[in-house]
This record gives sequence, structure tokens and C-alpha cells, in this order.
Amino acid sequence: MARRGLGRGLEALIPQVEEGQGEIVSVPLDRIEPNPWQPRRQVDEAALEELAASIREHGVVQPIVVSRAGEDRYRLVAGERRWRACRLLGWEAIPAIVRDLSERESMEMALVENLQREDLNPLEEAAAYRVLQDEFGLTQEEIARRVGKSRALVANTLRLLQLPQAVRDLLAAGQLSAGHGRALLAVEDAAEQVRLAQEALGRGLSVREMEELVRKRRASGRGARARSTGWVEPPEWAEAAENLSERLGTRVRIRGGRGGRGRIEIEFYGPGDLERILSVLGG
Repeated sequence: MARRGLGRGLEALIPQVEEGQGEIVSVPLDRIEPNPWQPRRQVDEAALEELAASIREHGVVQPIVVSRAGEDRYRLVAGERRWRACRLLGWEAIPAIVRDLSERESMEMALVENLQREDLNPLEEAAAYRVLQDEFGLTQEEIARRVGKSRALVANTLRLLQLPQAVRDLLAAGQLSAGHGRALLAVEDAAEQVRLAQEALGRGLSVREMEELVRKRRASGRGARARSTGWVEPPEWAEAAENLSERLGTRVRIRGGRGGRGRIEIEFYGPGDLERILSVLGG
């Protein structure tokens, strides 16, 4: 199915008025409803108050973008923080560009616009990528083009959703970075991932220090297996599994035993995700 070009950047969302591509109108704030596909789940109240102070002083420099949602009703597409700030100021209306969009286009634009602005936490970003992938059928390459990032970054961000909830909570709160989360993905046991995350938080470890801690724990685990079974998987298997995980955007394990034989396990999270992985593999 052909898709309309929705990923040409913010210029596609906010056209230049002088070129006749859009008209700025004043829209009552109480007639605008938030977009249900807004990926941001946490609002920095201090930053919002700073924005409100700036708007009070200078006005709304860039209009918001809305779509029609019924008679005299609008749905927010781009500019949620400006909309919230104006409500905080007690304003009655806000400058807006009204676009004629389908519900699907409005949803996709809201996700892409927020991802392009790069002010989401790692888990909000990952969840937005997952929606674009599962609900809109976009490949990682298509997502990367729309948001102006590399496919590898999109894939690695999606993999953060595989972490245990306790670790995801630390990422969402900003207590650990996306880099810490990616380092933990090299650990297979969920309980161990939580323990290492808490250790990194307690000791204030950098991403590099976290990567070294994970490497040592994995080497220790391989040594224990070698002592108990007389065999340990080659270290290049772990590297191969990590490379495959990055390429496929999901957890990959390589299992084996004596004689060099083994199997590759690839996780998927539903029919759509399976189709995506098969497409990446060329199947």
C-alpha cells in the first residue's frame, strides 16, 4: 500500500505562510483536544513555566498545528508544550495552522513531530517507534528517514523495551541513560539486569563503566559454565548475537554445545513484529 510522504521534516508540518501553504488563525484553547498518540508521558513543569514566561514576554513565535475533529473542534498535531503553556497563562486562544488530515495522518504526524524535536525520554522514544512500527506498518528504515536518525539508533532504542519494568522505570525517570540500558541488553537474565542497574545507580557508574561491569559479569558467567560443563561458548558468539540484535531490533540468543553445533533464537512480539523481522531477513 502506498503511503503519503509524512516524513519530510518539520517544514512539512508547519508550512511557510508567505508561500501560501497555510494560514494562521486564532483557535480557542478550549476547542482543542490533545492528541491521544502524543508520545510524551512526563511533563517537566519547571520547563513548562519557563516556556509560559517566554510566551508572555514574546508571544507564540511558532503557531501550533491542529486538524479538524468535528464541528468547531480541533485535535492537536504539533505544539503540545505551547498549547499547555498558553493554558497555564490563562489565554483564551492560540495561533494555529489548521490542516485537513485524516485521523491516521494526524496520529503519525504527532508521533514524528515529537520524535524530531528530541525532547522525549528514551522509553517514550522507544514506545513511539513501536507504535509507528506496529500500528502504521513502518519499517525501521522508514522510521529513521522520517525522524532524521540512523536505522541503527532506531533499532537500539526499540530494544530498550525488552528490559525489565524496573529498569525501564529508571530510564524513564532519567536515573539511567539509554546507553546504560543498551549495555544491560547484553545480559540475558532479567533479575541480573535489575541487579546491575541498581548497582550502576548506587555507584554512579558511567556508561563506559557499566559496559565494563557487564563484560566482567558475562566473562565470569562463561567461566562458571566452563567449570561445570567443560565447555563454554566462544566469545565471538556473543558479539554475533549482539550484531544480530542491533540489525533486527529484537533480542537474539545463540545457543550451542560441543562440536560447534548450535541454534539461533530470535524473539518477536506479535504477528506484525514477525513480519518485520522476516522482511529484514529478506524472507
